[in-house]
Amino acid sequence: MSRVTLHTLQSAPEAARPFLENAQKNSGFIPNLLGVLANAPAALETYVTVSALNGKADLSLAEREVVQLVAATNHGCDFCVAGHTAVALNKAKLPQEVVDALRARGELPQEKLEALAAFTREVIATRGNVSDAGYSAFRDAGYGEGHALEVILGVSLATLCNFANVFAQTPLNDELSKYRWQPSA
Repeated sequence: MSRVTLHTLQSAPEAARPFLENAQKNSGFIPNLLGVLANAPAALETYVTVSALNGKADLSLAEREVVQLVAATNHGCDFCVAGHTAVALNKAKLPQEVVDALRARGELPQEKLEALAAFTREVIATRGNVSDAGYSAFRDAGYGEGHALEVILGVSLATLCNFANVFAQTPLNDELSKYRWQPSA
């Protein structure tokens, strides 16, 4: 059960309703994250806006999902791990073994994606104070300066939804139940 009101189209504040309607239209359901964020329409709008901007990044969808899954597992957000697992497998077409490694917080079997994951982990762990060696490894894998900032953009997006879900104790939608994840002890 959610710690805060889990809004529906009918109960949401007027300013949040267009975002919920759009989610319903696009996904066929309203992710509970959005129902939680509807308590603060500005937070919901920020999430939707930053998500759209993140979608314009030069990082591919698969790479952006690596960032999101690294952040969600590091932040212990079971809701976001499930949601991004669904996207990673079904839309980004990441191989199952890559997604499994991300969910386990392990090393990725693809060198370039592992460099991205390692850089993302270091961005989170150091709050952006990445070592020269970490940045060099990222660059040596073929990523540029803009990509580094796009990782930070992705982490900022993840932080909003990860922290909101952990705080709210957002329940997983039935539509995402087959992607359920629990952090290891």
